[in-house]
Amino acid sequence: MTTQTVPPAPPASSAVPALAKTPPLRIFMTVLHLAGLGVIGAIVLTMLSGLLGLGLGLILVLGVGLLFLVGFVYFFYATAWFEVGRASSLYSLDLPPLRWRGSQHTGFGGWLHSLWRQLIDGRTWRAIANFVIACVMGAIVLRLFEGMIRSAIVSFAPLTGAETIRAPFPFFAAETAVSWAPLLGALGVVLAAAAIVGLALLHRVLTRAIVVPNREAELHEQVRTTSAQREGAVRAADVERTRIERDLHDGVQPRLVSVGMTLGLAQQKIDSDPDTAKALIGEAHTSTKAAITELRQLARGIHASVLDDRGLDAALSALASRSHIPVSLDVRMDGRCSRDAEAAVYFSIAESLTNAAKHSRASECRVVVRLREGGTLWARVEDNGMGGAQVQPGGGLDGISNRVLAAGGTFRLDSPQGGPTSLEVSVPCAS
Repeated sequence: MTTQTVPPAPPASSAVPALAKTPPLRIFMTVLHLAGLGVIGAIVLTMLSGLLGLGLGLILVLGVGLLFLVGFVYFFYATAWFEVGRASSLYSLDLPPLRWRGSQHTGFGGWLHSLWRQLIDGRTWRAIANFVIACVMGAIVLRLFEGMIRSAIVSFAPLTGAETIRAPFPFFAAETAVSWAPLLGALGVVLAAAAIVGLALLHRVLTRAIVVPNREAELHEQVRTTSAQREGAVRAADVERTRIERDLHDGVQPRLVSVGMTLGLAQQKIDSDPDTAKALIGEAHTSTKAAITELRQLARGIHASVLDDRGLDAALSALASRSHIPVSLDVRMDGRCSRDAEAAVYFSIAESLTNAAKHSRASECRVVVRLREGGTLWARVEDNGMGGAQVQPGGGLDGISNRVLAAGGTFRLDSPQGGPTSLEVSVPCAS
């Protein structure tokens, strides 16, 4: 399995205005979040600790612990992904969702490498740290709620006829006169409410400091993303240029040379042997039409005009009709994406079908295209061939990888020996 990922450039610090002023409703929502995490946080953290403990403890027992460690990594990532989404929605931070960090290696080793990359991802750890802090704050908020309720009950103690009361908070004396009950109760309610609001405000500040990347990190990520996309675009252009040169040199050029030689022979025999010259001219005419067809196919490989005129669905329908093997096409798109995104997906599918026809010995292919939520154009090509496809420098799969990388997307190839072969690409619609 091969995965290359270029995450989208992080947004500029547009979250600061949302954090600069916290309305009462947002404080209330933060308190609810903390209370909820105070309930489920202990369960989640216990499960994480349990998976890690079982994994490390049973790792020598026939490798059973490895299964628990794998489960720990996935649960660890899921918790971090939830925390990023929670913080982003709560404070309108517009943070990019946490993405699984794939590996450029293939097979089982590539899968293990992707697990390791996710485990050491700094953004994942920051999200987990924020989750743990929020869970601790949530537990404190629940205790404060309990103290607030107890304080409210204590304030009505004179109505019970008791002579003494137990103070609701430990920093008061254990027993005091009932005449102090209304004052102590009101003071306890105010202090508990103030502490809850303070924790909500503190949670906001800590979330901004931990989860939201600083400006320097954003610029670094933007530079890294831009450099990776530029490198992919350069490699894609180089691979495409090599392909065009190869097609011209191996296909059209020899045919045009043959046409020229045939016309030369016809010119020599036009007076002495008109019938032979006529046959030669007919042969040259046939070769010329074949050369025109090859040039048209070559131009279509460089740019599909139907893609601009009628969209990706029509372009893929035309592509499937020209395929040498049967293609099952399933395209569901509610709208159009950017030209670069559609072109990247189109040429990825075209190259995949070409590879399947040339190398895989497949009898059928299936192409699925979806416009997913969040503005991502996703496509999957699967054939029932013999498998074993690998990304070779300068090859067709390398061209797909570079083109998708240049568009800011991801590329995944799964082709075990014996098949089947599946290729998935995801490209941002705004690429």
